[in-house]
Amino acid sequence: MVDSADSLPPTDARLDTTGLYCPEPIMLMHNRVRDMRPGEVLEVVASDPATTRDIPKFCSFLGHELIYQHEDDGRYRYLIRLG
Repeated sequence: MVDSADSLPPTDARLDTTGLYCPEPIMLMHNRVRDMRPGEVLEVVASDPATTRDIPKFCSFLGHELIYQHEDDGRYRYLIRLG
C-alpha cells in the first residue's frame, strides 16, 4: 500500500459513493470494475465508515490491490488496482 498521497498513481476511473451506505458502495464498485481492465486504477470516495472494512475485504476476495486508503473528516478515499 502507498504511504503518501504524493506518490499515488494516476486513476483510470472514479466512483463517488458519498451519501450511500452498505451495501450500495460495494455493489456500485462491483458493477464499475466489470467495465475496467486488469491493472487499471479505480478511485473510490465514500462517506460510509463501513467501507473501511468492506473495501479491503472486497479487494482481497476478488484479487484486487488496495494501494491507498485514507480518511479525512468523515470522507474516505481508496485507490484500487484491478487484478
